[in-house]
Amino acid sequence: MSDLPPSGATEPVPPASPGVPADPTRSTPPAAVPAPASGHAVDPTAPGSPTPTDPGRPAVADPAVPAQPGPPGSPAVPTQPGEAANPAAPAQQGWPAYPTTSAQPGAPGASAYPGAAAGSGGFAAPGQPASGGPQPWDPYRTDPAAPPPGWTWPAGAAPLPGAAYPGYALPGQPYGWHPGLDPQDPLVTPPHAGVGGWLSRCGAALRRGWRQLLPIMLLTQTVPAAVIAVLSLAFAPTDQPVTGPDGAPALPDGYFEHIFAFYGVVLLAALIFGPLQSTGWAAGTWVVARQAAGEPVGVGAALRYGLRRALGLWGWTLVVSLLMTVGACFCLLPGLYAAFAFALFGPIYLFERQEPIGRAWRMFHQRFGMVLGRVALVMCALIAAAVLDGVLGAVNQLAFGVDPMGAPGTAAGAVAVAVVGAVLATPAYLAQLVGLVAAYAEQRAQEGPVNAARLAAELG
Repeated sequence: MSDLPPSGATEPVPPASPGVPADPTRSTPPAAVPAPASGHAVDPTAPGSPTPTDPGRPAVADPAVPAQPGPPGSPAVPTQPGEAANPAAPAQQGWPAYPTTSAQPGAPGASAYPGAAAGSGGFAAPGQPASGGPQPWDPYRTDPAAPPPGWTWPAGAAPLPGAAYPGYALPGQPYGWHPGLDPQDPLVTPPHAGVGGWLSRCGAALRRGWRQLLPIMLLTQTVPAAVIAVLSLAFAPTDQPVTGPDGAPALPDGYFEHIFAFYGVVLLAALIFGPLQSTGWAAGTWVVARQAAGEPVGVGAALRYGLRRALGLWGWTLVVSLLMTVGACFCLLPGLYAAFAFALFGPIYLFERQEPIGRAWRMFHQRFGMVLGRVALVMCALIAAAVLDGVLGAVNQLAFGVDPMGAPGTAAGAVAVAVVGAVLATPAYLAQLVGLVAAYAEQRAQEGPVNAARLAAELG
């Protein structure tokens, strides 16, 4: 037989002697601590309780969870029935040791503690759902419309309302916003920014580049317009209808020859100056795009670029002009419709260099209202210039007569008025250039992510 005492045996507890209660703040010597009664477990958190290092007193607490000293009155919570104690989580000082349950929800003996879901085995932070449920910070997003993980807005950029990009939706934004588009781009108007965003970018382009655009427009647009105006004064038919022998009005002799000569000279001048005008449109587009991208520009470099693109752009201009003329021959409305439908062929050719007519037609009809509105505003500037030219022509005829080129004095005055009219039309050319380039950039933004740097690189 073993000499060891039987398991669980404890010493008998002597009766407490009556007297004055002990001072709780005074430490009690180990020899004076009363022993627990037989059959009761020792409270390891009570003051003066024996510890495993005390000689002669066996410890009955769970050896896997050593108890820590705590404040008076905070007893340890023993393991509940149906729960397994966690030996790897010692109780902290001053806190009750809540064991972790291993039971599943709904199983017998499973209980939930404050701040933890039943059967979850964990605790939730204040204001957050209990563990085991969906977490709002979960990086593994299952929504295919969500932006890529870790994506944020650029510094200083605020998100605008949605865009026409399928497959993306940011919190609080309409479906379709694409993070690859910079809402603060100086040239590309973001989707749903409206006509205000387009006008602001047109104005910004004029403020950035008027020093380079103005001489380009004066050289390539104003000078040809002035020359054609002077030729029109020189070759305009001055014969007036006459009265025939029967009293009916009749055309003077050689009237049709004069008409054909007038229109022939004007058309020939337009053909001759066409490459020069195309050079100006290409050079101006190059200036607008590169300045928006923050790249250096110069008038000489712009004109050199325009010369490389002049012939191609001039050829497509002839095709579009022919289509507009054919439409106008049937009726004025088809010609006007063709002018609106093919208005963006120039920027399309310069940036994409393929299928400008078909691409302009599709772009116009895919977003009919948007393109029509932008081109209509550009047309308003051209109409204003045409009205001003008509007014100056009427003043010229009233001041210098029907045939101003018949005398040197009237001829000089008529030529001066014609040149002034061409110079006053220069702002309309600037508005046409900048407005069409900004409208094209806006349409590109409707189709996919694009910015000023990409457009400038596409020009070559």
